Amino acid sequence: MFSLLYGLWKYLFSKAEFHVLILGIDKAGKTTLLEKLKTIYSDFEGLPPDRIVPTVGLNIGRVEAYKSKLIFWDLGGQLGLRTIWEKYFEEAHAIVFVVDAANHARFDDAKSALEKALRHKDLQDAPLLIFANKQDVQGAVTAEELTTFLDLKEIDERPSFVKEISAYDGSVSGLASETG
Repeated sequence: MFSLLYGLWKYLFSKAEFHVLILGIDKAGKTTLLEKLKTIYSDFEGLPPDRIVPTVGLNIGRVEAYKSKLIFWDLGGQLGLRTIWEKYFEEAHAIVFVVDAANHARFDDAKSALEKALRHKDLQDAPLLIFANKQDVQGAVTAEELTTFLDLKEIDERPSFVKEISAYDGSVSGLASETG
């Protein structure tokens, strides 16, 4: 009887839980994005951008939205830390890849890191959302320009979206570039 009641309670009151990886090379704005998401979608105030330090290891954020629990894993993007990314791939349901759209000199590094992650067998079916971050900075490329540079159709056949954002101020562009 207890198991029947527990099953009913769990069905009525539990929420689906999804693990979302926030990936990207260092200084792309991953932690700023996570803190902004926590501010917008939770009861907890995220850190202000001027108090955010580079991630060594990972940061975790939990958000409840649309009858679901989203657990964000913000993984450090320094070259030496990218080797630990794959330890989180097996449990991931989705990928958010953040690119500093104003730092053209690091696009090759970002593309390489993205390609390596997408080739991993555990991420074959994971949906992909790419944020062209730092739209508040002069010289940031558009979602379409970033899509062309990353050559996403060559990387993978999965559906993906590239969206222009500024994690710093929380702004999001109205249009997304769809690929795949």
